[in-house]
Amino acid sequence: METFDHKVVDEFVRHMEAHEVGAAAQSNAFDKLATILLDAHRLGIYEENPIIGVQHPQYSPGRAVIPTAPQLAALRSQGDDSFRLLVDLMSGCGLRNGEAAAVNINNIVADDVYRVSEQVNQTTKTYSPLKHRKKGEYRDVPLPGRIRETIEWHAERYGTTGGYLLRHPKDKTQAFLPYFFQNQWQRLRKAQALDVPDGMVIYSLRHFFASNCLSHGIAITDVAEWMGHKSIEITFKTYRHLMPGTLGQAAKLLDLGLAA
Repeated sequence: METFDHKVVDEFVRHMEAHEVGAAAQSNAFDKLATILLDAHRLGIYEENPIIGVQHPQYSPGRAVIPTAPQLAALRSQGDDSFRLLVDLMSGCGLRNGEAAAVNINNIVADDVYRVSEQVNQTTKTYSPLKHRKKGEYRDVPLPGRIRETIEWHAERYGTTGGYLLRHPKDKTQAFLPYFFQNQWQRLRKAQALDVPDGMVIYSLRHFFASNCLSHGIAITDVAEWMGHKSIEITFKTYRHLMPGTLGQAAKLLDLGLAA
């Protein structure tokens, strides 16, 4: 710990950049290191703040490609019933694909609320805590009526295992893995069965959820919470372009106040 100062931290950031570490990974790594060093500073291990003057890695996600409502409707009609369920959960509730793979009917805590409490970890192939959260933590998200109907329809038709709707197709004792969804997505794209514009990926289904929320005037702070973002800054940078009228509307309102 005594070897760390702002020069060491700055060199750490430069090393990540030189080895082309992804921008998001750089930001996450820096945040974790900064938390440790700032705690050490507060405890008196360092007289000076060891990260003072170090520029935070900049995470600037690209402009999101969002499916249109007709494209989303077409997606729902392709693939099998698990594909339709996953498309609905991601576009209707903003779930990540690993979270959608862990869908559980017992997580419908109200007619219009779904509790996201776990995800399927692609590496361990087991259920694990949510991203950016500890075991037992959860977030509640809006549950549109159509999405609830899809969940209930799927559960009635195929049954559940411990409440889970999706399980490994060859071994019902194992979790449904997110790459099954990815594989089907790729097969449908290869067969040109999907109306998918350039740049649109599975994650674009989550972008649709955010777009749907913001276009109906839902606060971006709520959207950030429902999507499970670590920081609202990520939400704002990704979806700022979906609120093009905000500054113009503010200018008009301020002008009215100045003229009063």
